[in-house]
Amino acid sequence: MGEQAAAESSPSAPLLDKTATGAAGVGCYYYVEGCPGCAVDRRKAERGPGIPYGSFLFVWIVTLCTALPISSLFPFLYFMIRDLHVAKRTEDIGFYAGFVGASFMFGRCLTSTAWGIAADRIGRKPVVVFGIFAVVIFNALFGLSVTYWMAIATRFLLGALNGLLGPIKAYAIEICRPEHEALALSLVSTAWGIGLIIGPALGGFLSQPAEKFPNVFSPDSLFARFPYFLPCLCISVFAAAVLISCIWMPETLHKHQASVNSYQTVEALESHLVDQKEKVEQSGSSDRKKSLLSNWPLMSSIILYCVFSFHDMAYTEIFSLWAESDRKYGGLSLSSEDVGQVLSITGASLLVYQLFIYPRINKVLGHIKASRIAAIVCIPILFAYPYMTYLSEPGLSIILNIASVIKNNLGVTIITGCFILQNNAVPQDQRGAANGLAMTGMSFFKAVAPAGAGIVFSWAQKRQDAFFLPGDQMVFFLLNVFELLGLIFTFKPFLAVLEQQDTK
Repeated sequence: MGEQAAAESSPSAPLLDKTATGAAGVGCYYYVEGCPGCAVDRRKAERGPGIPYGSFLFVWIVTLCTALPISSLFPFLYFMIRDLHVAKRTEDIGFYAGFVGASFMFGRCLTSTAWGIAADRIGRKPVVVFGIFAVVIFNALFGLSVTYWMAIATRFLLGALNGLLGPIKAYAIEICRPEHEALALSLVSTAWGIGLIIGPALGGFLSQPAEKFPNVFSPDSLFARFPYFLPCLCISVFAAAVLISCIWMPETLHKHQASVNSYQTVEALESHLVDQKEKVEQSGSSDRKKSLLSNWPLMSSIILYCVFSFHDMAYTEIFSLWAESDRKYGGLSLSSEDVGQVLSITGASLLVYQLFIYPRINKVLGHIKASRIAAIVCIPILFAYPYMTYLSEPGLSIILNIASVIKNNLGVTIITGCFILQNNAVPQDQRGAANGLAMTGMSFFKAVAPAGAGIVFSWAQKRQDAFFLPGDQMVFFLLNVFELLGLIFTFKPFLAVLEQQDTK
């Protein structure tokens, strides 16, 4: 007893946690004093099977913070490019808009792996804090853009310095017990999906406030001179509040070396939950630790993630451009406020879907089958979009809202499945780097998507009388090509899944 007390009093000695022993019912777990990762693991063991609502709140707001600025510009980007007088013809607006949308993802593509490695070395929290700070500064500066190149530069820097999505996915896995991992990653994809919807809704409602709300904003006000600053400012203010709240955000990275008798990783805490066959498979994880690029279960899930991310980003840009363009060009002639209303309804539906519906779907079907079904259902919905031009109000609004709700909820289902595949394919000490690698690939595809979508959209509007897939029918046909490609990639032999992952 004296030796044990002496060991516990040493700050560097591993500490035996009797609560964890009793909770698990087998074995014993050790924690190192002063290690933030061990402190989190201790709290998880003491809490038992309860859901860590406070920790999940950090996951939610941080993910929302990084997602809001990504697509908040799309509802007003058409008008912003017009006001910057860079496009010589109306049909060319989509071409220039695509490069502004691509600049964010191009910047993130260049730095995501570096941010992931940094998160594995110095911790999740410092990377998250710096990324939120970048949102506060550069998103506000984008709203103050007075030239086309200033808009591109601020969006590029916002993407390059915002490397927190990869670390926050690793953080979501590490902050909870194994039975809550699907819920944790579903919160990431939910907040991400809602951010990609609420962001454009804010952009649609709050852009050009002097024109929409003349009784509140005078023609001589700052928001009249910079008509697209208000939505960017609101997002930056929210990000500043999240930045302050990160003072109470716990670090999950283990800051010590694990020894033979002291297992400090998530895998050690989960050891009583897996059978001996799985333990043998996990003992071979040292091969996966050597090189992420040779880990095909990880790489195949990242490629799948990239394909669907390309599709989602292209759809997000095209939806707003298509809805706001004139009917003579195959659009719906909606205002930015109308598009914002549609996206607001979609955002509310995402919250309900992910909290109450998706966990049950995942439990019954598993994340792989759910992703396949979602991809299959998306295809006929996308084919229906061009034919909405034949509808009039109020039928148009009803059908458009229903289609948007279903399409975006299915998209989040697929992305959540990709998150689960990626994070289960590597051990804890590689999750930051693995998510950073996934972010690099995804960001590259999402950088190409807006530019490509803008070019194709501009080209499609010039071929309204073509015999084969005239006008915007070609745009949505190409979106379906990538949806079908992603669906094919969810099957073997392309998608490799570890046995312990392949539950359905």
